[in-house]
Amino acid sequence: MAEKKNVVQIDQVAQIEKSLRMIADIVKQKGREILNEFPITPPQFVALQWLHEYGDMTIGELSSKMYLACSTTTDLVDRMEKNELVERVKDSNDRRVVRIHLLDKGATIIQEVIHQRQVYLQGILENFSKENVDFLDKSLSFLNDEMKRDAKTWKSF
Repeated sequence: MAEKKNVVQIDQVAQIEKSLRMIADIVKQKGREILNEFPITPPQFVALQWLHEYGDMTIGELSSKMYLACSTTTDLVDRMEKNELVERVKDSNDRRVVRIHLLDKGATIIQEVIHQRQVYLQGILENFSKENVDFLDKSLSFLNDEMKRDAKTWKSF
């Protein structure tokens, strides 16, 4: 017997989408305030986050993740390399391929900004009951897993 899917009302979907968008905007704004304490721009932070999360990647891969032209990403990487946040390294398997590698200084900035964001969120969540925090954690993890699974399905078409 096939599992019956939950029918969710469009007005509730609209409210959830709006809440997620507004939360993302607040987190982004808070992140930018925190970034003012560091010698990097918001696009550089995004690039560093990708490298921190996924490891070394080519300019093309980073451009794709950031939805930027390769020339724009190259300029971004040039500035980050000058500030000793990243370095270009030749791929060990194919010397023609150059990868962008996150340096300790860049990793430290990412970790500090993320830590400060988490401290901010912790302060907000102190207004929630333990049960609500647990439910939110579980629900967001489930939503994230479902969206990742759905994204993989779409990529296969």
